[in-house]
Amino acid sequence: MSDFIREIDEDLRRDRFEKLWRKYGIYALGVAVLIVLAVAGYAGWQRYSESYRADRARQYETVLQQIAGGDAKAADDLQALADGGDGYAALARLQAAALKAEAGDVAAAVAIYEQLAADGAADQQLRQLAVILLALHTADTAAPDELAKRLQPITEAGNPWRYSALEITAVLAQRSGDAAKAQEILTGIADDLDAPQGLRQRAVEMLAALKKG
Repeated sequence: MSDFIREIDEDLRRDRFEKLWRKYGIYALGVAVLIVLAVAGYAGWQRYSESYRADRARQYETVLQQIAGGDAKAADDLQALADGGDGYAALARLQAAALKAEAGDVAAAVAIYEQLAADGAADQQLRQLAVILLALHTADTAAPDELAKRLQPITEAGNPWRYSALEITAVLAQRSGDAAKAQEILTGIADDLDAPQGLRQRAVEMLAALKKG
């Protein structure tokens, strides 16, 4: 009987953790999209000064305004921008994937993320962001060990996506049945003063969900 009760208790804790992750997974996705916009702004005003790049920046900004306003032309203009070979093309692909996901076509979004992640001509940080977004969409369905392996290089110190990659890795560890590893990763995030405050708070709450019994 005690084993039966313990199994029920573990199932309840897992369910609480997964509900919390789903709640915060949506939040994290929104943050990631905002990050894309920030990267776009930085690229547009700091890195690219040539007239062509400035024009691409304006095109990208226009498409973002179309998306925000619900313009039916946004998808076509976004695709035209994505056909280029520069950083704005990669950003457009990320936005196109976000629109697919928002419309419920997660498979199409994941396919775009996969293509961008494998594109050696794209900026490395944007390729890694594609992996992060792919992981957010497939954390509940992909093989956890395989996905964690893809995230591992992004978890290294100094990587701008490090903490997001660590958070998802903790979720994958929990999915694999390694609650101890999940707790270790989340504790590390919660105690890391360099981690974003919001992410540290999420780590604390997810730790509580894992430990509550």
